[in-house]
Amino acid sequence: MTRYVVLLRGSNVGKARQVGMAELRETLTARGHEGVRTHLRSGNVVLDSPLGEAALARDVEAAVQERFGFLSPVVVRTAEEVAAVVDADPLGAVATDPARYLVTFLPRPPGKEEIAALPPADVGEYRVVGRELYLWLPDGVANTPLAAWDWDTLLGVPGTARNWNTVRKVAALAGV
Repeated sequence: MTRYVVLLRGSNVGKARQVGMAELRETLTARGHEGVRTHLRSGNVVLDSPLGEAALARDVEAAVQERFGFLSPVVVRTAEEVAAVVDADPLGAVATDPARYLVTFLPRPPGKEEIAALPPADVGEYRVVGRELYLWLPDGVANTPLAAWDWDTLLGVPGTARNWNTVRKVAALAGV
């Protein structure tokens, strides 16, 4: 069994994409995953599973589709990988408000060409490290232009973002 952090993309956004966390825990437990816990209503799950990363992502996506009636892409990391994200903290020296410091978890690393083509940030900072995009948005998500960039298109891979508070809490929930 491996301890994983499973991050749903786009759940509980709008009325049509609602996922109850208690129902999600029950659904995933019924599919054979153990120790299923959730954090907040934004699709943060910690669980133990015998499946590998790709198989677990497919299984959770299927579970959400079957139970809740819509596709919610899933990004999976081991507990150790989430601990490494917290330890790396590449913008920690400038990010003074954890609510304005985001990590976008990507299912695969973006290509070198996409990373090289990223424009410079006028306000805020970003770093792409492996399968994570770190964003410092000093004026907040709504007011820092960097937050409005179409990162999925720029990087060529869609991800799901969490603020630094949530990243640290999910890492703690995963026991790392």
